[in-house]
Amino acid sequence: MNPSLSRLVAALGASLFAGLTHAAEVHIAVAANFTAPINEIAAAFEKASGHKVIAAFGPTGGLYTQIKHGAPFEVFLAADDSTPARLETEGEILAGSRFTYAIGKLVLWSASAGYVDAQGEVLRRNEFNHLSIGNPKTAPYGLAATQVLARLGLSEAVKPKLVEGTNITQAYQFVATGNAELGFVALSQVFKDGQISGGSAWIVPEDMYEPIRQDAVILNKGKDNPAAAALVDYLKGPKAAAVIKSYGYDL
Repeated sequence: MNPSLSRLVAALGASLFAGLTHAAEVHIAVAANFTAPINEIAAAFEKASGHKVIAAFGPTGGLYTQIKHGAPFEVFLAADDSTPARLETEGEILAGSRFTYAIGKLVLWSASAGYVDAQGEVLRRNEFNHLSIGNPKTAPYGLAATQVLARLGLSEAVKPKLVEGTNITQAYQFVATGNAELGFVALSQVFKDGQISGGSAWIVPEDMYEPIRQDAVILNKGKDNPAAAALVDYLKGPKAAAVIKSYGYDL
């Protein structure tokens, strides 16, 4: 073989080997409301970095329980700030890794156009049969929904009509499939590029519920994984921020 060609083949082989040895997998636990944004972010991150993202989705409380029972998660994107803070207090995270990646918004949504008015008066009329929310014990958006109902003085009036999803994805599905006429869901589930993507909605004023600050952390299992650090850095960058904002979150 030509000596120059031999050197080129060797260099390409070394480059490929280096790329393979530096690529890694990162296992992440993600709050259900952030499913669509993280899928979009992960695809771009994988293309840019060569790393692979393996994601599991669920209610924040449920994911916390899995983490405490040894689930192999390396990064946790919660739907609140209190659960990551608790993990930090319990010594379960890489020190200094906790940060707010998004501020969530609550919306009252119906799959039917014109059903929900822009002021949410449909709640006070109370003419619906079912109102879907996430489980307030495990899903921060479900807790926010109960705070809104209490603020409106409607907790007892609508209590017989509540349908609880185990997480905000199931709460959304109850409405999307028509099993509930309306429900409190995450704005990110029904919002894209500046508008509600279908049905009708009331974006709940943010002073009606406690701020939904969504924090992320690197868990102890990921402290030595370069892919975990790289993903967190990417989440803090402008490309991820653009995706997050496109789904209606604040930063």
